[in-house]
Amino acid sequence: MSETDATVCMRYHVSGRVQGVFFRASTVTEARRLGLRGHVTNQPDGRVEVLAIGTRAQVDALAAWLRRGPPLAKVSGVEAESADPGQCAALEGFRTA
Repeated sequence: MSETDATVCMRYHVSGRVQGVFFRASTVTEARRLGLRGHVTNQPDGRVEVLAIGTRAQVDALAAWLRRGPPLAKVSGVEAESADPGQCAALEGFRTA
């Protein structure tokens, strides 16, 4: 199995104008298109959190999309960290949470 085929789980915190601009719904659409599992949630501090599990290539493609976001969003930053694989194992589909 190549590195791009290995399953990874990543957590992203997206900052900027990312709430109230269809960021979550657009993220769900993009993540499903890429074949990812996980969820996206608004955070009290104004950021959006994304938890994504899939191959490295799939997750990297979502990360690139998160840096742009949907048309009404203005992304100012994306923080990424590896997530606990146990937290990701039970995820099915991709949804807002």
